[in-house]
Amino acid sequence: MTATTIRIGLAQIAPAWLRRDATLDKVAAWIGEAADADCDLVVFGEALVPGYPFWVERTGGARFESQFQKELFAHYVSQSVCIEDGDLDPVCELARKLEIAVYLGVIERAAGRGGHSLYCSMVYVDALGEIRSAHRKLMPTHEERLVWAIGDGNGLRTHRLAAFTVGGLNCWENWLPLPRAALYAQGEDLHVAIWPGNLRNTEDITRFVARESRSFVASVSGLMRRSDINPSLPRSGLLIETADDVMANGGSCVAGPDGRWVLEPVVGSETLQVVDLDHTRVLEERHSLDVAGHYSRPDVVRLTVDRKRQTTAEFDG
Repeated sequence: MTATTIRIGLAQIAPAWLRRDATLDKVAAWIGEAADADCDLVVFGEALVPGYPFWVERTGGARFESQFQKELFAHYVSQSVCIEDGDLDPVCELARKLEIAVYLGVIERAAGRGGHSLYCSMVYVDALGEIRSAHRKLMPTHEERLVWAIGDGNGLRTHRLAAFTVGGLNCWENWLPLPRAALYAQGEDLHVAIWPGNLRNTEDITRFVARESRSFVASVSGLMRRSDINPSLPRSGLLIETADDVMANGGSCVAGPDGRWVLEPVVGSETLQVVDLDHTRVLEERHSLDVAGHYSRPDVVRLTVDRKRQTTAEFDG
């Protein structure tokens, strides 16, 4: 690597679905593989720990007072990640030990919001092993709203990574112009988009966001197959019966600041894709368009972002 380049690893893997500790063990193994490949950053898919709620749309998730949905939600909460309880401490320690930064999609049980509602969060751990941001998805999509709460702007932050400034968003919120603009305004030139999986999500937007922002864009997806459903899970028989053979087929990819593929979408397999990025390419493409710089008009239009972490109550004394 040179002063202007970094190496990133796209870890396209399936979770040990709905089993937090087993999934974190798997994440640790892939962090190790990325470190062995001399990656500066490794990225995992959305909601990977402990997994995306694929059961909701397949089992009548909108049925009110459904005992099945209650049981699955209770299990989901029990397997979610509580940062305050130290659930991510092993990831942080490994990142520090191996000197590698990590973006990880988790289902977060937020202690500051009572501890029982769930947020789809994108956590950034730096190479010192410190959690620098936990971005809670601003608006869950469709059936996700039946199990995930609405996030806030606290995690709309970027982080310095060698010559780059890296930031990211969860899944469909990558389509939202204003959150993207909030990251652009902080100097983002490596955008990380994480997804539960599927080529249909990544093949268009990855190149579009790269072309719009004149940044590198890495889309990292998970995998999920019927065979990934463990028989020990609650109501596993129905989960297996209603599942598709493949529910998330990957689609991880990287586009350059000109919108062209650096890594075309990879589908169907667990894999670590390693890509070298040269920041010089960002400078070259921003000659003609810099949406937060010379091609912006803050005297005419500006964005206000509230990054206060939402809480239900504030206590004095």
